[in-house]
Amino acid sequence: MADKGGNRRAAGQDLGASSPDRIRNVVLVGPAGSGKTTLTETLLAASGAIPRAGSVRDGTTVTDFEESEHTHGRTVSLAVAPLVHAGTKVNLIDTPGYADFVGELRAGLRAADCALFVVAANEGVDDGTRALWRECAAVGMPRVVVITKLDQARADYDGVLRQAQASFGDKVLPLYVPVRSGAEVTGLTGLLAPGPEAEETGLRGELIEAVIEESEDETLMDRYLGGEEIDEEVLVADLERAVARASFHPVVPVCSMTGVGCVELLDLAVRGFPSPAEHPSPEVFLPSGAAADPIACDPGGPLVAEVVKTTSDPYVGRLSLVRVFSGTLVADQPVHVSGHFSSFFGEGAGHADHDEDEKVGALAHPFGRLLSPAEQVVAGDLCAIGRLSRAETGDTLSSVGDPRVLRPWSMPEPLLPVAIVARSKADEDKLSQALGRLAAEDPSLRVENNPETHQLVLWTMGESHAEVTLERLADRYAVHVDQEPFVVSLRETFAGKASAQGRHVKQSGGHGQYAVCQIEVEPLPEGAGFEFVDKVVGGAVPRQFIPSVEKGVRAQMEKGCRLGHPMVDLRVTLLDGKAHAVDSSDMAFQTAGALALREAAAAASVTMLEPYDNVSVVVPDEMVGPVMSDLSARRARLLGTDKVGEDRTQVLAEVPQTELVRYAVDLRSSTHGAGTFTRTFAHFEPMPEEVARTVPPRD
Repeated sequence: MADKGGNRRAAGQDLGASSPDRIRNVVLVGPAGSGKTTLTETLLAASGAIPRAGSVRDGTTVTDFEESEHTHGRTVSLAVAPLVHAGTKVNLIDTPGYADFVGELRAGLRAADCALFVVAANEGVDDGTRALWRECAAVGMPRVVVITKLDQARADYDGVLRQAQASFGDKVLPLYVPVRSGAEVTGLTGLLAPGPEAEETGLRGELIEAVIEESEDETLMDRYLGGEEIDEEVLVADLERAVARASFHPVVPVCSMTGVGCVELLDLAVRGFPSPAEHPSPEVFLPSGAAADPIACDPGGPLVAEVVKTTSDPYVGRLSLVRVFSGTLVADQPVHVSGHFSSFFGEGAGHADHDEDEKVGALAHPFGRLLSPAEQVVAGDLCAIGRLSRAETGDTLSSVGDPRVLRPWSMPEPLLPVAIVARSKADEDKLSQALGRLAAEDPSLRVENNPETHQLVLWTMGESHAEVTLERLADRYAVHVDQEPFVVSLRETFAGKASAQGRHVKQSGGHGQYAVCQIEVEPLPEGAGFEFVDKVVGGAVPRQFIPSVEKGVRAQMEKGCRLGHPMVDLRVTLLDGKAHAVDSSDMAFQTAGALALREAAAAASVTMLEPYDNVSVVVPDEMVGPVMSDLSARRARLLGTDKVGEDRTQVLAEVPQTELVRYAVDLRSSTHGAGTFTRTFAHFEPMPEEVARTVPPRD
């Protein structure tokens, strides 16, 4: 069904919601291949939102939030698809399972109030799955475990349930158990409702005790232990409280291909998942940085909303996915747009701070790439806003007369550098604007113009992230680039004292050029910078030309004297020189100063300095040894280890940046996705001469 504007509605369902208690925002989280997208389709089909499961892939309906959501079969960006079940709107938010796109996962967690944590019955729980669980736990996200692919040949529901309980805790308990006819799963048995089938499993008592305990309903616990049969509706209410506290995680088995378990899962979403009003709202601040009063999920409250996802198209323009946390967003409403990343994350957060007013224009309920127009959107709901040109991912929208700023969610640090050059002059002309748009929609992408190496560098989350970014440049903006080796910013310094003369004498008719200076160069301690000392006596170098010598020396230090990297930590003393009454000039003495430094470098040994980073690597305990050995092979200085949780260890080290260029990829590969690391600049150290000899000179 289409409206007059040509936007297609989802199977005739009314996607508007009148109050937060009739909304559920549910994010699907799980490793790649666990069946999240297929489960989304099956739930949509079960609710009547699409004709049938599989119609997403055959083109009948599209649930991708942007056209390039799926690249080479991978889900690489979050997608939103709402449905209506039992009078409640359920916004399903599908997220990528690849580690490279954890930024999309965190955006989905910000937009949601509960998570379906999807695990495949034929794959089990691995280190990558546990890492995703920790991402959810870090933000206090309520989770329901969904075990999918029960019909697969290697499916082992009982084994995967045990793995989940061992990995995620003893409060992971089945709410339903599969009913089988031979090898086929034909239905589910609910354990909250009384009956012989539920009692036969032997799991019902444990489930009820855990629900009551985690909901902290002490009165009900006394009644249950006293032998009273507790009504299912009462237990469901306690279940909802336990799930909302993120302390209890019910398990629901689902077979997406046959639809078994989907209706039960939708019922659970409506009856047992927290509404937006029950999920804590982010911290609120004034644009000045002062703390503001907390907000409530109230349609009548002050407007506070957040851009959780941005996409851009060279023809359609920018489309913003927005979560309304407070108030009601109305079409054609003026709003204040606040972006304050550096206030929370420091300089270099990726996006410049900004405060400006803008008119939102038309609103729509997103159904993948399809948009259903809306006049207003209440607190707790999601909407899409087209052509919101000044807002970027993570920005806050609020009332013009009462602006607010939400604390942004934690952005992942991109650690894989990719140096690029435009393929042609036409590509170069469009490159800056295209990268600006991509960075505005993807906070996990950082664009750097390095002033020292003169390289344009994309800092990405990994090879897949880099590949998708370059594909978007080419497909969306017709900008083609080539990759080049990434250059680490090195330094040069003198290993010892040296003296030299700079002589610049030329005569070619008219005024000539004449300048001679004698200098002494000596190294200073790390971080001391540059000192210029004037010891000229008797006016051998006229006073007006002494700053010229210093200027020439500084210019040569910027260019370097060995491999073209800047020189640092030097004291240069001007001892003597000669001048000509007619031919000496500022430029002549600048040239002589530069020549003198080059001559001194030729007479002395120039040491290459390389930057070191403080590196923290977190890996499972059994991988500590191999990781430490690998760091040692990278010339790291190991500083020690610390326990992180029950089964992980943090390895601390100082590592040369030249050895970290591809560490994000190598660590993920060697630890099967279980290892993570962070890095901060530490200092510069002399580079071993055998390594320095392999460094190519800069152009």
